[in-house]
Amino acid sequence: MRRPYLPARLPLDPYVLALLGTVGLAALLPARGPAASVAEGVTTAAVALLFFLYGARLSTRQAVDGLRHWRLHLTVLVCTFVLFPLLGLAAGGLVPWFLTPPLYSGLLFLCLVPSTVQSSIAFTSIARGNVPAAICAGSFSSLASTVLTPLLAAGLLGNRAGGFSPDSLLKIALQLLLPFLLGQALRPRVRGFLVRRKRVLGHVDRGSILLVVYCAFSAGTAAGIWHQVSAPRLGALMVVEAVLLTVMLLVSWYGARRLGFGRADRIAIQFAGSKKSLAAGLPMASVLFGAQAGLAVLPLMLFHQMQLMVCAVLARRRARDAGPGAGDELCTGRVVEVSPGAQHPAPQAR
Repeated sequence: MRRPYLPARLPLDPYVLALLGTVGLAALLPARGPAASVAEGVTTAAVALLFFLYGARLSTRQAVDGLRHWRLHLTVLVCTFVLFPLLGLAAGGLVPWFLTPPLYSGLLFLCLVPSTVQSSIAFTSIARGNVPAAICAGSFSSLASTVLTPLLAAGLLGNRAGGFSPDSLLKIALQLLLPFLLGQALRPRVRGFLVRRKRVLGHVDRGSILLVVYCAFSAGTAAGIWHQVSAPRLGALMVVEAVLLTVMLLVSWYGARRLGFGRADRIAIQFAGSKKSLAAGLPMASVLFGAQAGLAVLPLMLFHQMQLMVCAVLARRRARDAGPGAGDELCTGRVVEVSPGAQHPAPQAR
């Protein structure tokens, strides 16, 4: 007899399969020569469009309303941008015996990207936690990442992510921060259009990310990254990521209890504070790492699927432990205009 908290099937995200297919295409048919230059220009425009849509869809009103629960949001931000990076730095002791330097750079970058929005909301809802808090926490994390992720990458990754050179910071500002702020400024004018074209724009979002992945791994194939990663090294990376996810799930859950949060808030903190966003991380990596982005995003892609599978089981177990009706009054937050492509609270590649 199957235990009631286990899902009928583990959520192998179709979009992750599309990402893996794109990686395979880049390995077999990479863009070279003039085609690579054209692809790089199109990718630059796609990344700018992606962050414009992030800004246009982030509800400023929801963010302001969420400030009333500032302790919860601050806890999630500390998990995302303090505890994760500290664990990433600690993993540096595994180089070069357990992890290669390029894989470690990708692992450390994974620790610097923001939390997810859509899947955090979905799992918080399944577990009967504080859904409105999860919405705001994910939104704040995405907003803060436009500044914190590039600065942390520049400080912790050094020359591997461009360092603090004026050119690299200007590139980050022009490709990430400026389009995001422009989207926020134009949100009142374009909000209706975005709502009417939500499904189409969701495909634009995901297509843009697939393009980023193709260009990153095309450049990586040209640089010979597939000769740099062996099966044992990939296995070692997955073990390290499993430990990282386990530690953050435990710290976010029991740490929130020590801080005096109730059960519903602890659920939101655990799911928002233990995850990393594939959608935000991939375009950031293309800007920060350039031709080295292929290996840099590999740890993030693996971690993303791992967190979906683990949190799907955990969310159902939390719901079972809560009993009938627990937390239902907190599961009414609308998941609208929170993240690109979000139409309902379902775990997706966000």
